[in-house]
Amino acid sequence: MILAATMSWLAPDRTEAAGQSSQDNDQTLRAMRDEMTRSKSRLELKIPGTNEPVRPYYVEYRLLDLDVRQVVAQFGTLMNSTHTRNRFMDVEARVGTYKLDSSNFIGEEGFRGFIGSTGSVGIDRDYDSLRQDLWIATDQAFKEAVETYSRKQAYLSSLARQSEIDDFSKAEPVHVIDPLVTPDWTGRNWEQEARESSATLRSFPEIYEARVTYYLVYATEYLMTSEGTEIRTNRTFAAVEAGMNTLAQDGMPLNHLFSAYAPKPADLPNVDAVRKGLNVAGSELMALRASQSAQDYTGPVLFEARAAAPLLAQILGPAMNGSRPPISFQPIVEQMLGNLGGKSDWSGRIGARVLPASVSVVDDPTAKDFHGTPLIGSYSVDDEGVRAKKVAVVENGTLKTLLMSRRPGNDSDQSNGHGRSGFLTDAKPTMSNLFFTSTETVSAAELKKKFLDACRAEKLAYCVIVRELDNPSLSLLHQEDFSELLASYGGGAGNGDRLPLLVYKIYPEDGREEVMRGARIIGVNSRSLRNLAGIGNDNFVYNYMQSQIAGFSGTALGAFGSAQGGLPASVVAPSLLFDELEVRGARGEPKRLPLLAAPPLSAAK
Repeated sequence: MILAATMSWLAPDRTEAAGQSSQDNDQTLRAMRDEMTRSKSRLELKIPGTNEPVRPYYVEYRLLDLDVRQVVAQFGTLMNSTHTRNRFMDVEARVGTYKLDSSNFIGEEGFRGFIGSTGSVGIDRDYDSLRQDLWIATDQAFKEAVETYSRKQAYLSSLARQSEIDDFSKAEPVHVIDPLVTPDWTGRNWEQEARESSATLRSFPEIYEARVTYYLVYATEYLMTSEGTEIRTNRTFAAVEAGMNTLAQDGMPLNHLFSAYAPKPADLPNVDAVRKGLNVAGSELMALRASQSAQDYTGPVLFEARAAAPLLAQILGPAMNGSRPPISFQPIVEQMLGNLGGKSDWSGRIGARVLPASVSVVDDPTAKDFHGTPLIGSYSVDDEGVRAKKVAVVENGTLKTLLMSRRPGNDSDQSNGHGRSGFLTDAKPTMSNLFFTSTETVSAAELKKKFLDACRAEKLAYCVIVRELDNPSLSLLHQEDFSELLASYGGGAGNGDRLPLLVYKIYPEDGREEVMRGARIIGVNSRSLRNLAGIGNDNFVYNYMQSQIAGFSGTALGAFGSAQGGLPASVVAPSLLFDELEVRGARGEPKRLPLLAAPPLSAAK
């Protein structure tokens, strides 16, 4: 069909640019405006045998201007240091109407319709070059949208009952043009900081591999739509991420991590603070190496705040997604989304109790800090051009609403400013700064006492405390290890399997604690949160990166992200006590120990 059609659209003409200007002579804005004007007025497709030409009802241009520094060091030695500047664009064209369009469809050939033509553009901000790129990309995106719309209509016609939920919601045009920002890299010597901080791990000769990465980003994001939205915003973030690994004496692979995030590079912790964090992580890894393997356990489990916050990030991220999943030609796609936790447990449950009656959950992208600790999930306008809004998701245990993008769902047909994406990927309803609060809390000491009392009442030899959860995208240094983990873990993520990093036995008779290795927690999902046995008042700020990898984003695996391609987010939460959870003991095959001892490392430089 497409090959037989003719495009009524010429290559860019330069005369239309005359008279167009921006307040700071930004040639990127100027090119996007001029090409958008042509797309709105002249883009159409004449299909043989039809009377009316096909036109896009919605066109969107997104452009990401990235200035990135990445410095990687190992045991005090610089591995690589790069400074890159790139510009990427994404063009989306939608055919049909807001009610039914070319998006939100997975056909026989796979996923199509969310993303138009994506590619890199020149970093010189040249007007003519960018218009040429936009012209070609819009042509490709429009043709693909027409083809996808035809396939989607054919598939829907075969269904006995079609969904009445719209494909796209209308939004008021937004104009936000922030001043252009020039990146400043002169404040700190990042290479020297990477060397000095990573050298701390020389004190742990049993660590086989370690990697410390400084990742610093300045970004300018452009968004322009045929509805009239024009946005240019500046965003920065910075990270120190480290992973390290070793083998226990019985061959069990062990890993640990350290991470620190900040809204901008200058706010990252200094060398002394990073060294201290790495020293703690290294010491904990050595304790794991010397510990006993975990055994199967069922009973009370206390998640201290440092572990409770990432636990909530994994559970509540997909639960609060209010958009409907894509229409799938193949049922196996829906099954896959379910296995990975990509379907919301809370969809269709507005007005129902989903958490304890004392608990409220608020997501607030306008918040900047919590009691002086920076929150990295802040923004003013989301990635679909909708202004950020504070959303009360749960009030007094009752579900009030869900996070929404411009893709409607069962419970809402309007965005509430939470359509977020990283690196020009499809925008999904995504948390920003999440606050989990309760009107009935106790101190951390009282919560631990309640936990130990429950352990004694059940006459258990020991009970379990979780102090930190793993993020394998940071702690695992090799792709084959990550793939092996997913093979054994990914299918259970949607059912509540969780990966603790630091798990302790605590003996109720004397309070003695022992770290154990290889444990996995089973069945901790949104339903598990409805009947919490206790909530602390020791709020912890967990800054992390949400994964934007295809298949991970929006699922239970979304909390396993890294600074390279991730989406900044924050969770503020206290310690949580569960009456009964299942902890599974160590599983899997051990690895062979090295034939020779590791070469000696001198003291930290």
